Amino acid sequence: MRVRVSKALAVMIAIACVVAFSPITQAQDNTTKLTDPQIAGIVVAANEIDINWAKMALSKSKNKEVRGFAEQMVRDHSTLLKSVEDLATKLNVTPASSDMGNSIGAQSKETTTKLEALKGKAFNKAYIDNEIAFHKEVIDATNSTLIPDAQNEELKGALENAVPLFQGHLEHAENVAAELGKGKK
Repeated sequence: MRVRVSKALAVMIAIACVVAFSPITQAQDNTTKLTDPQIAGIVVAANEIDINWAKMALSKSKNKEVRGFAEQMVRDHSTLLKSVEDLATKLNVTPASSDMGNSIGAQSKETTTKLEALKGKAFNKAYIDNEIAFHKEVIDATNSTLIPDAQNEELKGALENAVPLFQGHLEHAENVAAELGKGKK
């Protein structure tokens, strides 16, 4: 169970990493290292955002593959939120805000607005395309920013474990995109 919690935390943290490479997160001073509480804050925000997008997909999409992917995102990221809370309590870390965390929130509002306006095939494509981009950014940011900035070894290990887990999410999203490209709803 402990390995599962660490991996779950790692996945959650990785989502937050999107912030490091997205255009909005460029507001973060690249010479300023994130603190562990800021990393935790980013992780919480990013997971909540991806859960909300997945819930939207479940309410709007009738496509079996899109719905299956969205169900996985809700399940995995809900578990991750719980894991982050548990690790933060264990490490006596209170998630903190950061420019990066604020940026991911602003970016998510724009994406949410765009997704809400779409229906059917257009929604399915936009949702999955967004998830592919999101997970690519998460993987890159985890490797380039969050892992190097993490001070706590347990947190750093969880981040390192996140990369392969998010590669699995990315591959799943890419497979769904391929199915959508075959003309499915």
